[in-house]
Amino acid sequence: MLAPVMEFLRRHAPFDRMAESHLEFLAKRLRLGFYAKGEVITDPAAATARTFYVIKQGRVRGESDSQSGPAEDGAWELVAGECFPIGALLARRSVHTVHRAVEDTFCFELERDDFERLLAQSPVFHDFCTRRLANLLDQALRGVQASLAQEVSGDAALGAPLKSLVRRLPVACLPETSIRIALATMNAEHVGSIVVTDAVARPQGVFTLHDLLSRVTTSGVDLDAPIARVMTPAPLTLPADAPAYEAALLMASHGFGHVCVVEHGRLVGVVSERDLFSLQRVGMVNLSRSVARAPDVATLARLGRDVHRLVEQMLVQGASVAQLAQIVTLLNDRLTRRAIALVLADGGAPEALFTWLAFGSEGRLEQTLRTDQDNGILFTVPRGKTAEAVRTQWLPLAKRINQVLADIGFPLCPGNVMAGNPECCLSLDEWRTRFERWIDQGTPEHLLKASIFFDFRTIEGDDAPVNELRAFVLERCAANPRFLRQMAENTLRNRPPLGLVRDFVVPSGGEHPHTIDLKLQGTTPFVDGARLLALAHGLTETNTLARLRAAAHAGVVRPEEAEAWCDAYGFLLLLRMRHHQQQESRGETLDNHVDPDGLNELDRRVLKEAFRQARKLQSRLALDYQL
Repeated sequence: MLAPVMEFLRRHAPFDRMAESHLEFLAKRLRLGFYAKGEVITDPAAATARTFYVIKQGRVRGESDSQSGPAEDGAWELVAGECFPIGALLARRSVHTVHRAVEDTFCFELERDDFERLLAQSPVFHDFCTRRLANLLDQALRGVQASLAQEVSGDAALGAPLKSLVRRLPVACLPETSIRIALATMNAEHVGSIVVTDAVARPQGVFTLHDLLSRVTTSGVDLDAPIARVMTPAPLTLPADAPAYEAALLMASHGFGHVCVVEHGRLVGVVSERDLFSLQRVGMVNLSRSVARAPDVATLARLGRDVHRLVEQMLVQGASVAQLAQIVTLLNDRLTRRAIALVLADGGAPEALFTWLAFGSEGRLEQTLRTDQDNGILFTVPRGKTAEAVRTQWLPLAKRINQVLADIGFPLCPGNVMAGNPECCLSLDEWRTRFERWIDQGTPEHLLKASIFFDFRTIEGDDAPVNELRAFVLERCAANPRFLRQMAENTLRNRPPLGLVRDFVVPSGGEHPHTIDLKLQGTTPFVDGARLLALAHGLTETNTLARLRAAAHAGVVRPEEAEAWCDAYGFLLLLRMRHHQQQESRGETLDNHVDPDGLNELDRRVLKEAFRQARKLQSRLALDYQL
């Protein structure tokens, strides 16, 4: 009699990954309950929750209060395989939500004592209940990795600790060791580099074969000179328990091919790019170096396409979506810097110092494969000149840079938020005046611009005026509650498309029928909510995940709330990135519109939970601003 029950459970998370003995324990203790259409299953007015429900057949609507009649905007729907009310059972409290049968519904029911026994016995069930969204997201990411692994062979997982990649004892020498002896050691050990350490094994420098050519052979340095004379000082170091992803990002950022692995400051090994990426595939460090040395625009365009290949292989290796977005942004930053350098080398830079600014998703370090340009220039005004005169010098160069960026794969911004637009090429005083006007006046147009421009950061040039401008914006916003309330009203306009008759609300017609816009309806509520928290509480971060976690650290929101929002946002980014990859492989124009019926059951379930988290964030903001 247990077989049909266990077969049903195995089709749904988390039961599909539970040990057979734990699944049997659960199946033996489940009873089947029936609820007629419209019948209330749980109610906040009742006592402490005592039953765990798994929907077997039918649909259940969640509502924020017990009022009968049509559900309000805050309702959502649960379907077969979904569970409730986990939070109330864990906390041994009454439920906060009314659960009502939308149609005649059958539920498997488990008593709280047995629920708690299963929690203690099954690590899989415990992990699911205590970090439900994160657990589902882990499963979804593993599914993406498995589907891509058939095309891309994986190497070391980027989440693995660096110490797991250390294959041998480090080859090292003291600073006073002669170059000759160091080279002999490298030859005997068959390595291309040697770490220079002090007497207690703390890294002091690195010497490579490249250094041999550039600092010894061509300079006529005596081979009996100490290695300290020609080593590269202050080598890159990371602790042994740091994830491999951090080494990859550090090497790409600095253009080095090795990272020293240390424990308590002492050298325990060396990890190279070869340890992270096989030579047959796109290497992040080599790609970063190639971008920095690209001689022309055509080469940059080819390297830009390699970024897309890199994203695919890193998904297989286990990189999180947040990590991928940072890596894509880092490489796009390098492409932008090289484009600027090529244009200025050809046309000459004005004497005025400048900073190339990124806005929007690039400013937040959240770029996916579909990235329009959102950029600007902040320049200084030399003594004896006017801002208009400097702008006149910069605009032709800025327009050429914008066109080069378009040629290498960054489409021109439809809204003309680009450095070649005179309104985006301003002095510090002009930027300050413009931002002050938007905050003080707060027209709909100003609010829209603030949502783009206030996520600014430096790509190239002096960072000091950018930091000064950010401090000014945060101070003005915090002092203007009317502006913050207007921003909150805007944030609540993009409602997550959760439905009652079906899981999701989708349009029946238009340009993209029966689809969800993963950007406008998915990530935007989190981006806008995190921005509002940052502006209201003086948080300097521009990245959405960093803003949410900074808000938790500052005590603005509860840490568990922030992490749930981060998990939800991460899944939406994953879905967008995967959608873009699939479109690119089919030669289609990249967009953000996904048909939810084309998703598997797990992805639909996580997407629904992600949208619920967006609603929770919006509910929090509505309460804060009495909206």
